[in-house]
Amino acid sequence: MRVTTAFNTLLALQGVWVTDVAFGPDHVEVTVRLRRRRLVCPHCGWSTHARHDTRPDHSSWRGLDLGVWKVIIRARLCRLHCRPCDRVTVQAVPFARHGARFTRDVEDLVAWLAQRTDKTTITRLVRINWRTVGAIITRVVADHIDDTRLDGLYNIGIDEVSYRKQHHYLTVVTDHTTGHVVWTGEGKNAAAAGAFFAELGPDRSAKLAAISLDMGAAYRKAATTHAPQAQQCIDPFHVVALSNEALNAVRRHHWNLLRQTASSADARAFKGARWALLKRPENLKASQIDQLAALKRAGGTVWRAYLIKEALRALFDRDLDPDRAPELLDAWLGWAQRSRMAEFVQLGRTIRTHRTGILAAIRLRITNGRSEGRNNVVRLITRRGYGFHSAKAVAALVMLTCGGVTIELPHTKSPNQ
Repeated sequence: MRVTTAFNTLLALQGVWVTDVAFGPDHVEVTVRLRRRRLVCPHCGWSTHARHDTRPDHSSWRGLDLGVWKVIIRARLCRLHCRPCDRVTVQAVPFARHGARFTRDVEDLVAWLAQRTDKTTITRLVRINWRTVGAIITRVVADHIDDTRLDGLYNIGIDEVSYRKQHHYLTVVTDHTTGHVVWTGEGKNAAAAGAFFAELGPDRSAKLAAISLDMGAAYRKAATTHAPQAQQCIDPFHVVALSNEALNAVRRHHWNLLRQTASSADARAFKGARWALLKRPENLKASQIDQLAALKRAGGTVWRAYLIKEALRALFDRDLDPDRAPELLDAWLGWAQRSRMAEFVQLGRTIRTHRTGILAAIRLRITNGRSEGRNNVVRLITRRGYGFHSAKAVAALVMLTCGGVTIELPHTKSPNQ
């Protein structure tokens, strides 16, 4: 068998013939020729027989390695004048994405690995640098992302997640129906959310029924401006988190008093009760149940703060009749106001400001729980992709992992694909 015939079979590159094979000290150079006669624009797909000119040098791409040998694909390409785009561009090749220096098989392999492992593993296995990994992920996501993912959105969640120190954030939009991330963008302000609504467009924005978000003003401003008909649901997670912070402030104040007026053993024992106060009752360990019982017997400010916190959390219980929520929330607001604890008085004022959104979340049973769950995944992704300093690369990695993108490995594709 001729070596060119063997490499035609081994590489299985779409739309080319292998015309020459040369062996170097650590690599194989494979020269190929495109089968099709027409030149195709890589931007719009328009084709023509007319050539603008032929590039003087061969273009090259990295192919899948053959054992320890690197494979370099070389081809001489032409340029064409694309009438729809009204520009001169290099013709598209069927085995690589436009602007890439790697074949589709290599890039799909890198993307598949990026969904499952850390970037250092990828760089050592494929023998590329970390900047190249980010560029490949960006191209693959642009190629594979579902263009219809923004169609049919009715209930969405908008939240932010930190992807780097020094206050670098991404805005993440999640579809409550599928649980997939449908959009990511840099920043956590109204402009970032506005960029999502601009891509969504006025027609699709008008179909949104509910938007779950936190109590920050930025996202609420963007939602009010672009989708005024949508119910803004204040996420219960953030409401309960604020009550936990208020309870923890009361606990710290009481602990400091104990340190000054009581024995050190009493202060240490009370300090150990932190998680007994903050955990859900059904998740308490046996020792924490005993600590909570001791606090109940002692009574006082900390126990009252715990009861107020638990009463607020109970408002978001799935078994609660939504019709009773306004009455119960107003009763809770009155209790917080009369508590004579500055932390809960302030919390009551905050919740009163967002009363409509909180009641909407209870009535529609919509939370940012999925978004928060996705945020934990996003944080893991950003740690796994340590070294990505570009928001665009991190956003592409998030969409690759959480956006419902399916990548096929090269050996699972059909020979004619």
